[in-house]
Amino acid sequence: MSIYDAGVYQRGFGTFPLVGEELSQAVHVALDVGYRAFDTAQWYGNEGVLGSALSEARVLRHDILVTTKVHPENMDDSRFLTSVERSLRDLRADVIDVLLLHWPPGDGPVEPSLELLQEAHRRGYARHIGVSNYTTAMMRRAKAFLDVPLAVNQVEFHPLLDQRKLLGASLETGIPLSSYCSLARGEIFKYPVLSEIGDRHAKSAAQVALRWILQKGVAVNAMSTRPANMRANFDVVDFSLTPDEMLQIDGLTVANYRISNADVVPYAPTWD
Repeated sequence: MSIYDAGVYQRGFGTFPLVGEELSQAVHVALDVGYRAFDTAQWYGNEGVLGSALSEARVLRHDILVTTKVHPENMDDSRFLTSVERSLRDLRADVIDVLLLHWPPGDGPVEPSLELLQEAHRRGYARHIGVSNYTTAMMRRAKAFLDVPLAVNQVEFHPLLDQRKLLGASLETGIPLSSYCSLARGEIFKYPVLSEIGDRHAKSAAQVALRWILQKGVAVNAMSTRPANMRANFDVVDFSLTPDEMLQIDGLTVANYRISNADVVPYAPTWD
């Protein structure tokens, strides 16, 4: 059973690139909207603000799922566990709900960093462990290597990117997927078919794109600082796309528009 099977955790609030008071205010609004899953990372430099905002919330902490990720530069024996301990302090948490490796080691062996991740779990630093930006081959290697099942592989996933191979690997390995860049940083709005489908359901193009992701069996992370958009991004479980509408949106994946490539992120592997 996936931790995302509880519907409220399928819709996460992403915190990148928010910092400071802007993030604090956004977290409080997100909680009021109904978000109970929050995504951060050491790389974002905002774990402390998120931890402080959640500690002030009227929502009980055990009802909130926080995901954070270990920075690639901390993935060695001398820094990994101390960096996780720092994340625990910053998040004001006794245990991290979901601890991920933010990036794989390029196209190198995944086992050393996975062993460090598993050690953090053994020490009780994390309830669940997972990865981010893993390819299909890496998912299979992780499945074979680890004693602890991976809770998630967080990847770029939106209607403009063909991720059928990753979906297949998810089914094969039992490692669920969750999305980042779920709206392709606004690029989806260039495609009228999403708005046309949305009109039939009284929903926006963004809501249609997020619903498409959910119906693919992938959990969603979305970020906005506008309360109306935050609510709209959350209100995507009261309608369903038809098989024909899903196929129409599937057709957009031929664009193969990828944001996280090696030109932007030096840690990016060779993608499927």
